[in-house]
Amino acid sequence: MKQFQITKEKIADVRLVQCEVPQAGSDEILLKVERFGLSANNITYAVAGDTLGYWQFFQPLGEGTDGKGLMPVWGFAEIVESNAADLPVGERIFGYFPPANFVVMKPEGVTPAHFFDSSKHRAHLPKGYNIYRRVEAEPGYDRAGDDFRMLLYPLYVTSFVIADQLEEFAYYDAENVFVISASSKTSIGLAYALEGSGKHVIGLTSRGNREFVESLGAYDEVVCYDDVEAAITKTPSAIVDMAGNAELLGQLHMHLGNQMMRTLSVGLTHWESERRSSNVIKDRTEFFFAPARIQQRMKEWGAEDFNKKSGAFLMEAVGKSSTWLNLKTLSGLDGLTDAYPAVLEGKADPRDGLLIEM
Repeated sequence: MKQFQITKEKIADVRLVQCEVPQAGSDEILLKVERFGLSANNITYAVAGDTLGYWQFFQPLGEGTDGKGLMPVWGFAEIVESNAADLPVGERIFGYFPPANFVVMKPEGVTPAHFFDSSKHRAHLPKGYNIYRRVEAEPGYDRAGDDFRMLLYPLYVTSFVIADQLEEFAYYDAENVFVISASSKTSIGLAYALEGSGKHVIGLTSRGNREFVESLGAYDEVVCYDDVEAAITKTPSAIVDMAGNAELLGQLHMHLGNQMMRTLSVGLTHWESERRSSNVIKDRTEFFFAPARIQQRMKEWGAEDFNKKSGAFLMEAVGKSSTWLNLKTLSGLDGLTDAYPAVLEGKADPRDGLLIEM
């Protein structure tokens, strides 16, 4: 089998490693990865691999693995070997996987709907990433929706909980909501989630992506990064930063001054930029970690209510996205290797939904 491994300290440096297929031990299962999505979200996992523990989910195999990591992906896999009760060979699973042909898991909490991977190295990590859905048990499951699910569900559930936090805190008394990196799929999902909020939602984007972002009709206004100071009035504003571009964020904070009510820092797609700026107003800026928010709401609302509310939004948002999303299937880890640099450098067409078929 092969693994797509990244050098942790230099994430542009990648390699494909041939290694032995792992074997399922006692109470374990072996899964064969079928398909997964690739987006800027995966770059965030690599950038924050050490600080947020993303490198810890999956272990690199083969020789020379010191300093190497596996960038998590969302997709589908099939159980091909099982030593675990109630999880038969041949069953298909949706969840969080490594960019590799195979992975071993140790299921616990098995229900007809899902199970959790309790492998020792994952036990302390967020439960939202350790849950695996038994899709064939889902009412009305349709395999035709798999591509949209693995590409958009992980992103749009983040959009949903960002909008939920903004609403809970009355948008921090802001009249405007700025969304940095407006062409990213999580940003587009947030724009969909903010429809009807009564807030003026402004998408900030590059000049090259402006036409695409405007064509969505999801934002009330679209502003290019280099027009920020000229185009933006000093009105009470909240910012959702999907990019992690410290220079831009500092410029926006300086321009808005006391009218910058709150910044939620979500993504790190501008991985090459220095992620600190003396101009950022730190006491009104917070890091937003979607799994923590999801876990909080599941406790407060109950898992069933959370799934019902988020599921209704996901279905609506995916329906809107189907009008502009261009699904592109790439062949195996070689296809991932070819596509990775463009995604890493922010040069991938935002209309494209990249799918890796193993």
